[in-house]
Amino acid sequence: MKKQRQRGGQQKRRAASPATGAPSPSRGPTTAGVAGDAESTGTGAAQARFRAGVATRDFKLALLLFLAGVLPIAAALSIPHDFAFFELGFLFTLSIYDLVLALLGLSVVVGMAERGRDIGWIGLAFLGVLLPMLVFFDAIFPVILQSPLGDELFLIAPVAVLLSGLALWLPNRFRVVGAGLAAAVVALSLSLFIGLDDFGIGIKEFATTAVLGAVWILLSPGLLLRPFRGAWLIIPARIIGSWLVVIAIIVTVSLYVPLSVSQPPLVDPTLPDAGIGSLDDPGLSPLDPAIEEGLEEAPGGDGMDLFLPRDEDSAP
Repeated sequence: MKKQRQRGGQQKRRAASPATGAPSPSRGPTTAGVAGDAESTGTGAAQARFRAGVATRDFKLALLLFLAGVLPIAAALSIPHDFAFFELGFLFTLSIYDLVLALLGLSVVVGMAERGRDIGWIGLAFLGVLLPMLVFFDAIFPVILQSPLGDELFLIAPVAVLLSGLALWLPNRFRVVGAGLAAAVVALSLSLFIGLDDFGIGIKEFATTAVLGAVWILLSPGLLLRPFRGAWLIIPARIIGSWLVVIAIIVTVSLYVPLSVSQPPLVDPTLPDAGIGSLDDPGLSPLDPAIEEGLEEAPGGDGMDLFLPRDEDSAP
């Protein structure tokens, strides 16, 4: 009896020991169940966080701001009518694609900002450059042209896109400062676009809605993003920043590399019939032998002979 009890105790200890090498039948399903529970718990937490963010007052106000810009644009583009100047100003800002990308990058920084005054700093840097430039554009622009910046004005927009992308790569404590610098450069470039446009600053409705459109692009996406901000935004923000940097480089290179336009070869003026074409010209399709011998009419001739003009004094 004693030996049987000892053998039974040894078998129980082997079954309970993890060093036997033989996996316990219940261990696999238990591990899979724990992983499944963790995954479902993470998904449930993300869904709960999303629902909580959507239910906040800040998200609802940001959604109203977003719709306040989208719905009038959709209505204006869907109804055939003569556009007013305030419509043209808003659409003009949307048509400057590189600056729109730069503003969207800054809007991601707005969504990642921890404090409301950080958003105020970015907005102040943007409007602090844009509004004085537009109000005193006629006096400031000639000074810019006479400065060393006058010959490099075409580089301001790509630099704005580049700085916007780099701001998304900065650490948290430097990100707002970098975004403020990028916002100032974006504002300078936008003021040049508005001021040099055909309507420009001469029509107040056009300039006002152009500025409002830029502020809407700067704030609206970021305010929609703020209720969901967290550490998960760092990697997507850096991906967007990388795209903006690459786009800025491509645009800059395209400004410096001239476009190759294929032109037809020049005609040697010393050759006979140069400049008026010849029947032996290889660029012309060969005529039908029947047409050359006069047996058939040329297409489009309508049976009429072609008479060339001649001087009255020349011999017939």
